[in-house]
Amino acid sequence: MKRRMINSLLGVVLVVVVVFCVPLALVEKQSIVNAANDRVDAASVRVLGLVESRLAANEPVTGEKFAAQVTDGSFVTVDIPGQPLIAAGRPVTGPALTASETGASGETVTVMQSRADLDHEIGNMLVLLGVVALLAVQAAVALAVWQAKRLARPLIDLAETAERLGSGDPRPRDRRYGVPELDRVAEVLDTSAERIARMLTAERRLAADASHQLRTPLTALSMRLEEITALAEEPETVKEEATIALQQVERLTDVVQRLLTNQRDSHSPTVVAFELDDVIKQQVEEWGPSLRDTGRVLRIEGLRGASVSGTPGTVAQVLATLIENSLMHGAGAITLRVRPLGSSVVAEVQDEGAGVPPELGNRVFERAVSGRNSTGIGLAVARDLIEADGGRLELLALQPPVFALFLSRRSD
Repeated sequence: MKRRMINSLLGVVLVVVVVFCVPLALVEKQSIVNAANDRVDAASVRVLGLVESRLAANEPVTGEKFAAQVTDGSFVTVDIPGQPLIAAGRPVTGPALTASETGASGETVTVMQSRADLDHEIGNMLVLLGVVALLAVQAAVALAVWQAKRLARPLIDLAETAERLGSGDPRPRDRRYGVPELDRVAEVLDTSAERIARMLTAERRLAADASHQLRTPLTALSMRLEEITALAEEPETVKEEATIALQQVERLTDVVQRLLTNQRDSHSPTVVAFELDDVIKQQVEEWGPSLRDTGRVLRIEGLRGASVSGTPGTVAQVLATLIENSLMHGAGAITLRVRPLGSSVVAEVQDEGAGVPPELGNRVFERAVSGRNSTGIGLAVARDLIEADGGRLELLALQPPVFALFLSRRSD
């Protein structure tokens, strides 16, 4: 592209130089020739005037009388009838300019001027035009190179940006070049880069959320299946455990669906009325094996028979996250307390551990923030899920730690 632009601009300049300089050289040459002829004619007229004035005064006409009118390279002859030929200057050899004038008494003045000076002047004029043309061509080349770089560099940058987008680096460059068309392309690429960056961030966030949220249900399901295997000789117990395992699979499916729904449209939750006791009972059954293995207990206190509005799977997932958080980071008994609060129902999860460090506070709901060696994703995802469902998740106390899940009470 650079070479094409340079060749194009250089070709235009060469055409302009030829079209301009050739006629100018011809015109200037003719002007120089005409000026030289005029000088020779003027010299012959002056010499003739001197000769006539001498003849009118009956004075002798000699070469010395008009020698001052003879310039270097000129030769003047005066032919007066009845007198010898009078000459002044050095005879001209080779091409010459000649002018003759005849006076009233028949005298003839002839002036000859060598063409050497004329040819030298024409040569100087051509050299000057050649230098000007060369400077114009050099300036055109410099301008063409600069312009080619100026226009080619943005295209190289845009190609690099497109290549970075294709390789998974969506950072916008925010470069503009002062060329409206190129700036428009750069703006579109930057907008696309920002959109791709948001999409990649959302996909990575979905993968992280899904992996974190599915880990606990899968662990509980695995433990439940191990219990079913151990109790193979007790059909009623196996049936009960299998039913609970199926419920966990359904909640697992609901978690996946909920994450995908939030990813596509976080403003369109599926809200229904349900009994909070059913969700709490599910949690007690689901976390029973883990609690027995760790020697911990889960206490249920407070309001019973509360009917709330929301998505059962989402509420179950949030409660599971809070219980898991207490198992991992807390100690002692875990208390799940339900109490009314105005038009809401509050489900509080508390344990007897050291609690949340004061420097963290509500930052525990931020991603990648954790007081222990954990991912710091669970509480953040839980808050996102319940807020998308119309509820609220708060940290009411640091020591002992009390997490509160605020749900809308169903209106009868």
